[in-house]
Amino acid sequence: MTNRREFLKKTALLAAGSTLAPQFISASTFNSFGAKNIGLQLYSLRDMVRNDGIQAVLELAAKIGYKNLETAGYGDGKVYGLDPKDFQKRVTDLGMEATSAHLGHSYSKEKESEVWAWWDQAIEAHHKAGFSYMIQPSMPVSEKSSLDDLKLYCDYFSKVGAKASKADILFGFHNHAGEFKKIGNHVIYDYMLEHTDKDNVIFELDVYWCQVGGASPVEYLKKYKKQIILTHIKDEKEIGASGDIDFEAIFKQMNKNKMKDWYVEVERYTDNPQKSVEESFDYLNKAKFVK
Repeated sequence: MTNRREFLKKTALLAAGSTLAPQFISASTFNSFGAKNIGLQLYSLRDMVRNDGIQAVLELAAKIGYKNLETAGYGDGKVYGLDPKDFQKRVTDLGMEATSAHLGHSYSKEKESEVWAWWDQAIEAHHKAGFSYMIQPSMPVSEKSSLDDLKLYCDYFSKVGAKASKADILFGFHNHAGEFKKIGNHVIYDYMLEHTDKDNVIFELDVYWCQVGGASPVEYLKKYKKQIILTHIKDEKEIGASGDIDFEAIFKQMNKNKMKDWYVEVERYTDNPQKSVEESFDYLNKAKFVK
């Protein structure tokens, strides 16, 4: 978790490599695109973002065949150091769409005005670029926290969601394994699902971390189909390589739920990030259960 938080902070400071004089490549440059709407969380290529810049990463994602992107590089009103409209144009010029963003801010009553000013700027930036979702990827609440701490964050997320909804953006929360632990008699994730504003807060189920946390992704998708409207498709490394996760059952339930958007995320690699992202795409593009 520390690596992710550090990455989300640092990416806003990147010069984005090729962004000063980008050599744009259009969608027509590539001979073939995947026919399926397979999404990619750009955190999967975080080292490439850092070393080569966001333009090279976008071109690679398009060349592989990804259609739908989720970002992990917001800061100070910019996306990967770019004006939001500029970023989205680069994406659409490559035949893709950036629909979701990972970003977030911890809550402090002592700095409440600062917190809401941060969200106002973030919401304005993502509205400007036409994002559909803004997802907070973590929170400073664990099984060692009190139930009051958890309730505070449920109320906080509900307020953020209400703000985002005014800009036609859905705000949500992304889980890790820790959310399937308990505070007292309450499973943290279940409590959040039951105590956030259902009209203004959605959930992005990370299927890998759900299973690592001892829960069933399929059962959560069944039980909370109106609230869990996004997923992270993830494995120990490349998608499908471990054989430990029943992706067919997960996708069948996602299809029953008529889930529109989902994103591959690769956090660990057998060889290198680019190869892992390519192999993950190939697995899903060939899978009959992926529509």
